[in-house]
Amino acid sequence: MKINRIKIVLAEKDRTNKWLSEKLDKSRTTISRWCRNDIQPSLETLVEVAHALDVDIRELLVPTKKD
Repeated sequence: MKINRIKIVLAEKDRTNKWLSEKLDKSRTTISRWCRNDIQPSLETLVEVAHALDVDIRELLVPTKKD
């Protein structure tokens, strides 16, 4: 199940997994697993990701409801 859009937002912002791993001081493996939706970051970490990418946290999540 796809829960986050981190991989998509990284691409939209022209950033790499390596860049995010360095920015958040997380391993590249962890970032890669987030991007594949194998695991999910905590809400606190998702806030850090949003700040690093300069996006609203909601942009990092797959919507659960359609308008």
